[in-house]
Amino acid sequence: MRIHPARCLTLPLLVICAALTAMAQTTNTDVSKTGTSAATFLEIPVGASAIGMGSAFVSVADDATSLYWNPARITSQSQYNFVAVHTNWVVDTKFDFGGLILPLGEIGSLGVSLTMLTMGDMKVRTVDQPEGTGEYFTAGDLAIGLTYARKLSDRFSVGFTGKFIQETIWHEQASAFALDVGTTFRTDLFGGLTIAAVLMNFGTPMQLSGRDTRQFISVDPANSGSNFQIPSDIEMDSWSLPLLFQFGISTNVVRQENYRWTVAADALHPNDNYESMNLGTEFSYQESIFLRGGYESLFLPDAEGGACFGVGVNSKNLSGSFAVAFEYAYRSMGRLENTHTFSIGIAF
Repeated sequence: MRIHPARCLTLPLLVICAALTAMAQTTNTDVSKTGTSAATFLEIPVGASAIGMGSAFVSVADDATSLYWNPARITSQSQYNFVAVHTNWVVDTKFDFGGLILPLGEIGSLGVSLTMLTMGDMKVRTVDQPEGTGEYFTAGDLAIGLTYARKLSDRFSVGFTGKFIQETIWHEQASAFALDVGTTFRTDLFGGLTIAAVLMNFGTPMQLSGRDTRQFISVDPANSGSNFQIPSDIEMDSWSLPLLFQFGISTNVVRQENYRWTVAADALHPNDNYESMNLGTEFSYQESIFLRGGYESLFLPDAEGGACFGVGVNSKNLSGSFAVAFEYAYRSMGRLENTHTFSIGIAF
């Protein structure tokens, strides 16, 4: 039975429209709202291939990092595909991502992913003990995703990712559930123009809670006979997730037997910043050696992002059905530390 794409688009389009309406109602073009969302680690780009292209990857994603960039793109994989990504992030933090794609034929494709932001132990400091109390604390972020995608035709795909998100600092935790919805459509225009759109992090707000918010108070401090050990909890504010709508296009400017040159552009509309664009390009030799370049956060005021470069090698033309890919990317971060990302991918 052939499924008509228009019917299957109903749910993702309704979700995207609802989210964009909410974003339009809460976003003031005169205010960036930077720093007003929780779980901002979800905005860190994933994969050396993507970062090397300036994060213009929504319509290009062709490996297991598709689980982050656009769930619909996992249908481009005909083999099991695994990727592990490591980034030395700013201020001595570590950012890691792992993803696995499982093609299931006509049924569709499944994927699982794990995202983590971690850091070392830090001293607990107080006003009275600025050099430390002798205690240490840590903080970290975690996201676990389950993805399903399906081709509705030989040109059109749609995908969904459900995510569990958790942030932790010392004894406090905040959790949320979110949904990503992605679509991709390939045309015959301009050397195979691909159009894609994704809505990321449409979900519940996050609110910290834990034993550190527990305090003991007195109902009547002025009365010496009052009970000074009445337990109470400090109610923390809740914060929305970093909702993002991203639209991308890409095409092959040159495609020969041994050479390919691809260009891509993405437009971003977040709920916690101004709109911006990412631009990227990739040159491939025999789909085995890759050179990449790009520029991210174009037109974004006070952006810390900028020029990006990357290289990669892939053994798939040498080893048949089993292939290993090694990728590296450099990302300029302006006044912050420049970052270096390493990825290893396996297709089997």
